[in-house]
Amino acid sequence: MAETAEVVKEEELADASSTDSKTTAQSIELPEAGDGNVENPTGSIDILLDMDVPVTVSIGQAQIPIRQLLQLGPGSVLKLEKNIDQPADLYLKGTKFATGNIVVVENHFAVRIKQVIGT
Repeated sequence: MAETAEVVKEEELADASSTDSKTTAQSIELPEAGDGNVENPTGSIDILLDMDVPVTVSIGQAQIPIRQLLQLGPGSVLKLEKNIDQPADLYLKGTKFATGNIVVVENHFAVRIKQVIGT
């Protein structure tokens, strides 16, 4: 069964000398929503499967005073809190989803996944 909707604007006051007027919109027939069943529910997710998402890899952190930060320059070494044998953390939109080891592949840094963290 379709519902009928009618929109009526309130009185508009253009200025003190104008007369009051009302504007009405025409009624429209709105169809009812279906039962929500979709013929091919997996078809709509296929477009997401080829999208790129940014993954961030964290090998450690450091907390230093601003005085030391301002002294950093080429050749400076910033010691991180993680030991070399600890895994790197992988983040997707700020949420940790895996850990892995840093490796080199064809002169590029890479991460070998060690563990995928479930929800």
